[in-house]
Amino acid sequence: MITRLSSSLESFKTLEFSHGLNVLLADKSEGATDLQTRNGAGKSSFIETIHFLTGGNAGKDSIFRSKALLDASFELQIDIADDEVTVERSGATPSKIFLNGPVENWPIPPKFKKDRGDFEISNTNWCHTLGAKWFGLEAPPDSDTKYQPTFRSLFAYFARRQASDAFQNPMQQAGMQQIWDQQVAISYLIGLDWHVSQEFQGLREKEKLVKSLGKAARSGDLGPHFGRAADLRTKVVVASNRVEQIREQIDAFEVIPEYRALEAEASDITRSINTLSEENFVDLQLIKELQASLAEEEAPGTDDIEKLYAEAGVVLPERLTRRLDEVQAFHKAIIENRASHLSAELSSAEARIEARETEKLGFDERRRQIMSVLQSGGALEQYTALREELGRAEADVETLRQRLQTAEMLESTKTELDADRNRLSQALRDDIKERASFLDDAILTFEELSQSLYEQAGSLTIDASTSGPRFEVKIDNQRSKGITNMQIFCFDLMLIELCTKRRISPGFLIHDSHLFDGVDERQVAKALQLGADKAESLGFQYIVTMNSDAIPSEGFRRGFNIYDYVLPTRITDAVDDGGLFGLRF
Repeated sequence: MITRLSSSLESFKTLEFSHGLNVLLADKSEGATDLQTRNGAGKSSFIETIHFLTGGNAGKDSIFRSKALLDASFELQIDIADDEVTVERSGATPSKIFLNGPVENWPIPPKFKKDRGDFEISNTNWCHTLGAKWFGLEAPPDSDTKYQPTFRSLFAYFARRQASDAFQNPMQQAGMQQIWDQQVAISYLIGLDWHVSQEFQGLREKEKLVKSLGKAARSGDLGPHFGRAADLRTKVVVASNRVEQIREQIDAFEVIPEYRALEAEASDITRSINTLSEENFVDLQLIKELQASLAEEEAPGTDDIEKLYAEAGVVLPERLTRRLDEVQAFHKAIIENRASHLSAELSSAEARIEARETEKLGFDERRRQIMSVLQSGGALEQYTALREELGRAEADVETLRQRLQTAEMLESTKTELDADRNRLSQALRDDIKERASFLDDAILTFEELSQSLYEQAGSLTIDASTSGPRFEVKIDNQRSKGITNMQIFCFDLMLIELCTKRRISPGFLIHDSHLFDGVDERQVAKALQLGADKAESLGFQYIVTMNSDAIPSEGFRRGFNIYDYVLPTRITDAVDDGGLFGLRF
């Protein structure tokens, strides 16, 4: 319960609260717009101040670190467990909380400050302490445990902030609240095992990591080659076999120091053999020509000449006939001499060919010897090149193996994650069955509250989805404005009722006037009346901020006077000092 809110700021409007319903009313000046009223009077600033004094973040943009409020301290008298404690905090030293009251035996004991005569605790430990005292959380929490309920997350359901977009969805106490935080917090507050929601978030993080790894594996230089584990396994086998083949070549390799000289000699021999072959070809052509010439060399006979002249009717004289015989003999001598010369040339060409063939046989034998040596080994640079090739091949194999391991890990992890999701879904279903009494209480409480506002009761459903617990509230009244706001109202009132019964609540529920925007005044009247009744019967405090012109004129039951619950201190936008802080900034 909140007893008193004050400040060292002289212009601040001190507020004092009582049990049950408390209405902080803001008077609207004539001609002021709704926006001016809400921003000027300080209704939302009241809730911001409550958050500031219960460990809320006070960053550079916080109003409490503005020039106008920086040096001011704010105090809250509040019940923590069964003890009344005074809490003080300022924007100048937002990390320090000063306390007065029986705080020595708290889970995280504050330090006594002799110079001030009170106790000091860090804002972080203050949040841990409130979590332990109000919600039964561990203080300090296990720093190694992720995705656990925190005080600030739970408390925000009992004091929604317009600045955090808290009036968009019943399950969200802030527009930026993540799904896991909703599941963990609501599970904790209504009595489900929040550890299941915690594990679901751990599973989502693993799935996100696997997805990132898969994306990274498919990107970069090796991206096009990344694929299924089965395909990569085949590539590893082929690449490994190539490595073994290169190793065998290296093991059998013999370095020959004279390799290059022998290689050059073999080349010279080949050129010499080619030259000899070309020369033999020339001589073979010459032999053919000589043989043809020998066949054609034969002197013509004189009988043919005489026969020719006789046919012409000419008789050669005896002297001429004798002369022809002499010519024939001369020609015969010439032909015989030429034939002898051609025969000599033919024999010489054949001898040259034979000599060259003999020389070629010698060259061939030497070349065979050289090639045998060369084939038995190689040069040092060839050996070095083989070693380098082996290194590249081994690197390729290692890369492929790493890719294979990644692919196998991804495929295996996906299978494991699917199994984990199924296991968690079953665990959640089992938990819902085991804690049916808690859930039944929540469902019936929400139905009762919604039926107090509308003819047709609303419903709260709690489902075990494959992504964790799914909470949904529904009120079927399409003709009513602000239906979402009333869903939030019923949901919040359900939470404070359940938590009050289980003794895990701050002892109060605060609703900003924004909750009633767009809501029919009869529903607003019923809601205020319902809040007052529940607060009275269950013993919690219900604080509401409202504009004076938004107070319903009808809808209250007979005998219920809303003004009996209005705080004596009222704020207004009519004058500059009429707001909660007593100044404009």
